[in-house]
Amino acid sequence: MPLFMDRHDLPGISAEEVAQAHLTDIQFESKYGVKFLAYWFDAEHGQVFCLARAARPEDLAAVHRDGHGLVPNEIIAVSEGDVFRFLGKVSDPVDHTQVASAFRTILFTDLTGSTSLLHEVGESAYMGLLNEHDLIIRQSLVTWRGREVKHTGDGIMVSFEDVTNALRCALAIRERFEARMSDGATRELLVRIGIAAGEPVDHNDDLFGSTVNLASRICDATDPGHIFTSDLVHQMGSEKGFAFGRGHDLALKGFGQVRVFELKGNRP
Repeated sequence: MPLFMDRHDLPGISAEEVAQAHLTDIQFESKYGVKFLAYWFDAEHGQVFCLARAARPEDLAAVHRDGHGLVPNEIIAVSEGDVFRFLGKVSDPVDHTQVASAFRTILFTDLTGSTSLLHEVGESAYMGLLNEHDLIIRQSLVTWRGREVKHTGDGIMVSFEDVTNALRCALAIRERFEARMSDGATRELLVRIGIAAGEPVDHNDDLFGSTVNLASRICDATDPGHIFTSDLVHQMGSEKGFAFGRGHDLALKGFGQVRVFELKGNRP
């Protein structure tokens, strides 16, 4: 589908209000066949910009109108080349009729302590933090060609055709969450990531099976701020030049003792 960028002139709007509006957009996007990829807030000038895929600009405007009434002042078509220079490559979800191999690398993220964070800061501030969390992850998915399968409430499930892209995406997500504190964020967000690879069952744009369950279980067992992978991902990643810590066994529900490895980074 075509790419569009819209602009909203909203003097006086707060970051929390923008985050809440974006969350509402995501809730309405499927109604009009729209997929939001990112948004930016220019607090100094009171402007909000949204990047999305849609069949028509009218569909993008309809999501905003029905969701919260903040219709855009302008919508322009943008090319993937323009977006690549600014954000990274944008790719559509995989067309499964054209894929030769069913092998996928599955990545789960989880915002640790989300329930206690909600109780601590309140719903409005929490929604702002959750939308910041979602944006960081989705921008990395755009760059590394990950297909967002589902949002889990406080995390995201992603499918990759290439294990290298999955590992690079995981590292990028971790680095961006670490960097946000250096950029002046007042609230730390700790995200853990679990990765497994195999041939999941694909049905109605969702993925199921042992590979998906294993990635989810690994994510649940991962320390906050760290990335754990299955043995197979470790083997494939090592061949591609990624660095891992020493493996250790974890007792995972439904799998028994499973050897996992911590992803450290790229080798020099």
